[in-house]
Amino acid sequence: MKGNVIVGQSGGPTAAINSSLAGVYRTAKDRGAKKVYGMLHGIQGLMQERYIDLSEYITNELDTELLKRTPAAFLGSCRYKLPEIFENREVYDKIFEILQKLDIEAFIYIGGNDSMDTIKKLSDYAIVTGFPTRFIGCPKTIDNDLALTDHTPGYGSAAKYIGTSVKEIIRDSFCLEYSKGIVTIVEIMGRNAGWLTGAAALAKGEDCSGPDLIYLPELPFDIEAFGARVKKLLEKKSSVVVVVSEGIRLEDGRYVCELGQSIDFVDAFGHKQLSGTANYLASYIAGECGCKSRSIELSTLQRSASHCASRVDILEAYQVGGAAVKAADEGDTGKMVVLQRLSDDPYQCGTEVKDVHKIANDEKVVPREWLNKDGTYVTDEFVNYIRPLIQGDVSPVMVDGIPRHLFRPV
Repeated sequence: MKGNVIVGQSGGPTAAINSSLAGVYRTAKDRGAKKVYGMLHGIQGLMQERYIDLSEYITNELDTELLKRTPAAFLGSCRYKLPEIFENREVYDKIFEILQKLDIEAFIYIGGNDSMDTIKKLSDYAIVTGFPTRFIGCPKTIDNDLALTDHTPGYGSAAKYIGTSVKEIIRDSFCLEYSKGIVTIVEIMGRNAGWLTGAAALAKGEDCSGPDLIYLPELPFDIEAFGARVKKLLEKKSSVVVVVSEGIRLEDGRYVCELGQSIDFVDAFGHKQLSGTANYLASYIAGECGCKSRSIELSTLQRSASHCASRVDILEAYQVGGAAVKAADEGDTGKMVVLQRLSDDPYQCGTEVKDVHKIANDEKVVPREWLNKDGTYVTDEFVNYIRPLIQGDVSPVMVDGIPRHLFRPV
């Protein structure tokens, strides 16, 4: 590698996203990169010429280990949609002028679906204009909805946190008895894909019965049938725990959360901000059943709980970061690194690169056969798929009883 590397982070962060950043940095330096720059707040920050030399922050092996254990995007993130090629040439000219000034040989972007759209457009523009920089996508999303990859870094740690938290919520729900019972609704992230919500089934084991119902956004949600099922459960037990995706929708396409409130915020990619599903359903059940109800929204805790990170996830995140640099160094562009599962027992996984055009703006959802007949739970196949991804722990570096992270002044 003769030139420099620049890396950015985009979209929602994860507990493992900085492990990929560490993998990019270490591999780039090992392969001879002169400098490794970090975009501050993704492509949007780059256009404002906001970037840092990562060697000023990662000075030794301890810094690398701290970075791997640091949640959220160390470089800062963004949700910025590039215009279509030649629709606004000034935007692309500005970006490529900066890349030329910095002598960038490889551009690595860590992110999900929308970030791969950025890699697709930049690599296409570079090919059309004959620009030498190579563009590689590094997968990241707790949603696990990227096409062509077995799973995505960040998902395993989020799933581990969800399984753990739901198990603890179930334990807590049995502490007190109420004459008419109690229903707890837990809301999990997931707009169109239920990979995270299904992870709640991990709570089930010899010492826990698991949640009573799990609803994914892949199937229409019937609110009346839901109420009837909860009533039936309350006839048999005093505590009912239900897990729902934030993105569950009625047959007519309306989000359940829209029944309780209007949604005004829409991001650059046209995504509505979803929140309040559990709150609405808890109120509905209280009215229908006359029981005590409560809602719990795990929200950003799902993606920031590095104290509950999966060792497999952190190692694979580091691996794909290194693989992205390797692919660029060997001449690939317009590609994304994917994880390919080689075996389940023992669990083994390797990396490949795939055409980003077949990944960007696509969405991988949970297969119908991985949900039970009435769509109220996931199957054993789902649990068997996810269980290897949550194995192992990553011990935080503790200082005064609190985890230490790698710090970058804002």
